[in-house]
Amino acid sequence: DKGGGLHIGSKSDYERKAAKYREDTKAYQELSYNPLKEMITNMTKALNAMKQNKELTNYNYNRLVPNPNLVKLSYKYFNPKPHKVNPLAKGTPLRPIMNTIKAVTSPISDFLDEHIRPIYNEYNKDNTITDGVDLIKRLQKYAADGHLKPWTLFCIFDINNLYTMLPQDESIRILGNFLRQHVGERVKGVSVSTIQKLAELVLKENAFIYDNKFYKQIIGGAMGSPFTLTLANIFMWHWEKPWVRRQQSKKEIYGRYIDDVFFTSNEPIEIVQQLLKGANGWHPNIKLESNIGHNVPFLDVLVNNNDGVLYTSVHHKPSVEPYVVPFISDHPRHTFPNIIQTALVRAIQYSSTFEAFNIERRAI
Repeated sequence: DKGGGLHIGSKSDYERKAAKYREDTKAYQELSYNPLKEMITNMTKALNAMKQNKELTNYNYNRLVPNPNLVKLSYKYFNPKPHKVNPLAKGTPLRPIMNTIKAVTSPISDFLDEHIRPIYNEYNKDNTITDGVDLIKRLQKYAADGHLKPWTLFCIFDINNLYTMLPQDESIRILGNFLRQHVGERVKGVSVSTIQKLAELVLKENAFIYDNKFYKQIIGGAMGSPFTLTLANIFMWHWEKPWVRRQQSKKEIYGRYIDDVFFTSNEPIEIVQQLLKGANGWHPNIKLESNIGHNVPFLDVLVNNNDGVLYTSVHHKPSVEPYVVPFISDHPRHTFPNIIQTALVRAIQYSSTFEAFNIERRAI
């Protein structure tokens, strides 16, 4: 997973959580047969029609059409999320991952991602937090402009199972609206309507094998497919527009890193809680987990409003990071100097006081 750690647990517990995930999300339909040949036929038929209608050039068609001798059915596995342990839940939650490297839809997913991601990155960069340094710079400007008060609240929330719970048809419609708003009717010579057809193939011709059983995904997209990330970002772009306008009108910060959101507020906590409650009911597929306070972690940075003074330091996810730096770990020897150097640079960038840097330096 993200931290490169080793998780040890019982097989029965793992299987129980995987079954509960399928039951809770209702995103997967079990099949009684191997759907690979059917998927190849459906994809080829759809792409042939696009080629015949001059929606795809010969070059793009040849790039996207599946080769029956090379494609394989995707397989699903679950990664533990030790950094998201909920004391009220039974054990460590799981994250579903799809291995789509040789999937029938992989060429189309790559094609769409290459065409659309740069557009999204360009037009939503003001509302995208790229890393901890980016967040700190925004907060420093916010404080320098006089907006950080002793009562200013820092608010974070993340969206549960964003990739899995994307509503497919609605996401495709939002994708079309986004592209038409920002680039018009064509993207690098491909019409927006064709892009939407290709997106539909990626989402709806998505089947996989798990535990010797066949499944089709009927909600969301494959976590592990490049296009799923881009589509999730564009879906969130649509969802967050009222938030962005509201924050801008009040000179507040709003920023998102995929499914994690950070914003500031100088309003009473009751109003912020009401806003989050409203956001939680915005869409039946989208559920939030939030944290409000003067001291909150976001990504790997801890931000603190100490009576109107901004303090920042490195935030460690306790279940993951302690197992990376020690030289007794099984990481390749050549990685250790890079790990230490990166950790020290991060400590310098994130620590707003010499004391905070010294604490981090000693920990390293």
